[in-house]
Amino acid sequence: MNYKMKYAYEDLSSEQFEELVVAICQKLLGIGVQSFSKGPDGGRDAMFQGTANCFPSETVHWKGKVIIQAKHTNGYNKTFSGADFRKIIEEELPRIKELRDNNELDYYMLFSNRRLSGDINTEIRRNLSKVSNVAEESIYLCGVEQINIFLKRFPEIVKIAKIDPVDSPLIVSPDDLADIINALDKNSDTVNSVLDAPPTQRVDYKTKNRLNDMSQDYAKEQKKRYLKETNTIANFLAAPENLELLKQYNSVVEEFQNKIIANRRDYQTFDEIIEYLIDLLFGRDPDLRKNKRLTRAVLFYMYWNCDIGKTEDVETN
Repeated sequence: MNYKMKYAYEDLSSEQFEELVVAICQKLLGIGVQSFSKGPDGGRDAMFQGTANCFPSETVHWKGKVIIQAKHTNGYNKTFSGADFRKIIEEELPRIKELRDNNELDYYMLFSNRRLSGDINTEIRRNLSKVSNVAEESIYLCGVEQINIFLKRFPEIVKIAKIDPVDSPLIVSPDDLADIINALDKNSDTVNSVLDAPPTQRVDYKTKNRLNDMSQDYAKEQKKRYLKETNTIANFLAAPENLELLKQYNSVVEEFQNKIIANRRDYQTFDEIIEYLIDLLFGRDPDLRKNKRLTRAVLFYMYWNCDIGKTEDVETN
């Protein structure tokens, strides 16, 4: 079966993103959140009326009419501060104000697959409040950072929104891996002094590749380029002074294995899985983009060390 892998979060369609936002809001506000519907002006809103389940906190709950908007964008590393997004906000302001003036809006939530910094969050909320007459504390903006937190807290949202874990880059965070890569890069002298002794593999490479459907050509190329660095990476992570980095490494492989690798579709090769992760990580983190070869080496180490992917033990138990 032919299938084109999605490589970055801009490939998540606007409809998929809207479904994801509705699923999140049903957790935060209540099952009564009505799905997005197209209005006469072309705008698409979701809405909720009642008392929120657990928002904005466990003790303080919004009560009233909530209008929810999802603003999906195409492109890498887009932010709420971009000129294109500011224009979108300006175009929405008259409609938000009209809803408020007609008592059809008490609270406003805006989700986007963009990065949102604290200062921009404050600035946009302040401007929205000033123009629309909606209290600043009744306006909520949500970017990819907070969406990732919601997905970790409510993992069932992914199934509810019918988003394949491999297709959804919102699930994987590159932050911990970036810390590891930066630390390795700062110790480049150690990393580059490759040990002569070959590493000990937990499952022989040929068996590992067969279990995971990794192509022979791809496996051969990965081994040729990165095998010599696996022992050095292992020793670096095992050093007592790098205990915190080892904890971060374990967190990364757990996230990759449970959220990406373990739930991949049967007809996807492991070549596609690795390249998906590579494109995703490079697209979302500038530190990883600056250290592309080292990032690839660490991902190969995860696979070689049997931290990600299937093993004989998994198959036989």
